[in-house]
Amino acid sequence: MFFTNGVLFAALLPRYPEIKAAFSLSNSEFGLVVVAFPMGALLAAALAGRVIRRFGTLRTNASGSVALAAGMAMAGVSADAGLGVAAYVVAMLVAGATDAVVDAAQNVQGVLVEQWRERSVVNSFHALWSIGAATGGLIGAGAVAADVSISTQMIANSAIWAVVAVVACRLAVVPPDVREDLRAEQDRAPGGSDASPHRPWRLLLPLVALAVAGTTAEEVANSWSVLYLARDTAAPAAVASLGLTVAIGAQFVGRLLGDPMTDRWGRSPVARSGGLLIAAGGVLVVAAPGYPLVLAGFALAGFGSATLVPAAFAAAGRLPGLPEGTGIAILGWLMRIGFLVTSPAIGGVSDLVSLQAALGVLVLAGAVTTLLARRLPST
Repeated sequence: MFFTNGVLFAALLPRYPEIKAAFSLSNSEFGLVVVAFPMGALLAAALAGRVIRRFGTLRTNASGSVALAAGMAMAGVSADAGLGVAAYVVAMLVAGATDAVVDAAQNVQGVLVEQWRERSVVNSFHALWSIGAATGGLIGAGAVAADVSISTQMIANSAIWAVVAVVACRLAVVPPDVREDLRAEQDRAPGGSDASPHRPWRLLLPLVALAVAGTTAEEVANSWSVLYLARDTAAPAAVASLGLTVAIGAQFVGRLLGDPMTDRWGRSPVARSGGLLIAAGGVLVVAAPGYPLVLAGFALAGFGSATLVPAAFAAAGRLPGLPEGTGIAILGWLMRIGFLVTSPAIGGVSDLVSLQAALGVLVLAGAVTTLLARRLPST
């Protein structure tokens, strides 16, 4: 489930420079167009909890993955077929809206499995999202190298992985009696179903801020790494197209190691260390003299951000006093504000100053993460 969610979206990202050129967009205009996906997600994410409770996590994930695949395919077609930037934006809005619901559904299922296993596993699920995104980046980069059209690539990519997602949902069933027992345990815990309505929000807001800081590193890699490497560091086209893959690949390694690190040291210390790595990576990205060190900076930032969103989702899924899926859905909704703000801000600053200066946001995200991690529970 997590893997397919990553590969469906990320396959388009290496084609962003071509899409920018096809629509003749400035940096600021491109930043606004890129925001269509997170804008769609922001509009739909608040409804995810209700959808999950109505249809269940697995049915929601299966049907949502098919809709996400269709939206991404249409985005690719619009860039090739001369349908105009408006058609592209609409396709990405639809894809973003369905992605938000799918994201919440798979995280609710992931937290349920973590509770069943009684140890940290949610980082590993997000690791599979990362390797899915890295795979999508490789697919996109390979299509660029092979001169495959954007529409052909995205139609094939969407068709294949939508089928895999549906099959995955059929295999991911947790026994109903286990689900009911875990929910009953959560309600019996201190501050469970009778918790003050204000307490969940007081606990949720720091998780939202931490997740936004973590997604800032992801958004920089997703939307700007390829463009920055190609234009500002004079990296060859084949190397520049790997900027996303390097960042997401490092994030995958961090998430693969995240569960044993969390079990040993706790979520708060691991998150604090991640913030320091993001900041260090940001310094390399904006100050390094050549593209090899810039790639290393993106890798450090990706590794540092690895456990932040999984930790926030795991904590939100256990918040007392909220119906099933609500904490994760609200976190996902508010977290996406970061996606909505980050790219236009980077585009605006890059037009006023430079893209190199704008990517200093990584240093800020790392500092915020380090400070917020101190306020979170260690487990």
